[in-house]
Amino acid sequence: MASREHLGEFEQIVLLAVLRLGENAYGVPVRHEIEKRTKRSLTVGALYRTLDRLEAKGYVASWFGDPVAERGGRSKRYFRLEPLGARALRQSQKALAAMWEGVELSKVIRGS
Repeated sequence: MASREHLGEFEQIVLLAVLRLGENAYGVPVRHEIEKRTKRSLTVGALYRTLDRLEAKGYVASWFGDPVAERGGRSKRYFRLEPLGARALRQSQKALAAMWEGVELSKVIRGS
């Protein structure tokens, strides 16, 4: 059953970054993917607060990899999109597509 909870824009962006990165979805690459594609700077805190919220909703799952010497023995926290998260993304995509259907934004822009 699809969730009825609305995804915010940033939640959608984070879920899409996790989906795009697949097995490489951990903090640094997720942040870089978002910054590269949206041209927005992003704090680590904002990213992890959102990932934690998405995990609490069941939209992503996380786990820790093996400790890495280059990281001072710290582990990377990896994320993956869960089926509930994929359904929430699909629902958001459909809602936005329905709202955009028939809209001619260029007329409004030219008219300003």
